[in-house]
Amino acid sequence: MTAVLIKGKGGPEVLQPEKVAVPEPGPGQVLIKVAAAGVNRPDVLQRQGAYPAPKGHSEIPGLEVAGEIASLGEGVSTFKLGEAVMALVNGGGYAEYCIADAGACLQVPSNLTLTEAAAIPETAFTVWHNVFERGGLQSGEWFLVHGGSSGIGVMAIQLAKARGAHVIATAGSQEKCQAAIRLGADRAIDYKTEDFVEVIKRVTDGRGVDVILDMVGGDYIERNIKCCADDARIVNIGYQKGSKVTLDLMRVMLKRLTLTGSTLRIRSADVKAAIATAVAANVLPLFADSTVTTVIDRTFPLADAAGAHARMETSEHIGKIVLVVG
Repeated sequence: MTAVLIKGKGGPEVLQPEKVAVPEPGPGQVLIKVAAAGVNRPDVLQRQGAYPAPKGHSEIPGLEVAGEIASLGEGVSTFKLGEAVMALVNGGGYAEYCIADAGACLQVPSNLTLTEAAAIPETAFTVWHNVFERGGLQSGEWFLVHGGSSGIGVMAIQLAKARGAHVIATAGSQEKCQAAIRLGADRAIDYKTEDFVEVIKRVTDGRGVDVILDMVGGDYIERNIKCCADDARIVNIGYQKGSKVTLDLMRVMLKRLTLTGSTLRIRSADVKAAIATAVAANVLPLFADSTVTTVIDRTFPLADAAGAHARMETSEHIGKIVLVVG
């Protein structure tokens, strides 16, 4: 099969398609004939040498795929050959065939193409687990997501709005802010021209927000705390501006805040299967009735994974970038 390998550490040019052996599924796994694979920020970090694949898993990049079941590993009875699925994987997505744990696979809603489906798993698992399970977002609460035009952002805006929350998103241009509004955000803040702390104070009449999903880190941590309501929850899933910060914990104590975070790639197959079950019950029906939609910025052929990474690194994309196989 053709797969995209990382040939050294560096820029997008180190992503090179090569012929490699088709992997075989082990117990509890399936082999997926990949139709499309999502491109995510962790793939860029892996290419740069900062986010290696977990031990024992494929070093081929790619954390989410959609396609058809090509073969079943021992003990798998939940899927059948030829069935259309999408899956969260620990690696191996940038290839014509990919191994996935059966528990991390989801049926593709009939109204979605496989290219659209490939844009869902990584963001759906991440948003559901962090915003609703860890962050406990409830209907009627105020929700802030940073990076509102990213793949995570467009998913978070739509799911939070669909479940009855008031949504605020930050983004880096008026075009991106308008996209966030179209997706359901009640207010979008251009962080290059506005202070999100001051805007949130005005929009919430001084109350603050209840849940924050942050992938920026750095000086955003202290600013997030300033715009929290009492008993708010801050969930970090990335640190584009750095993970080491200095905090005034007195604010955390006085507001009774919860600071938490997670990363999915290193979690066990059982944990991911539990999240998949929750996503199937709570998220996929929203795609099936078009309450929530996929937002695809651009597609690239598998052989041009370098072009897809170059696009992501411009930070000009709105929504997901997807590699199409064949």
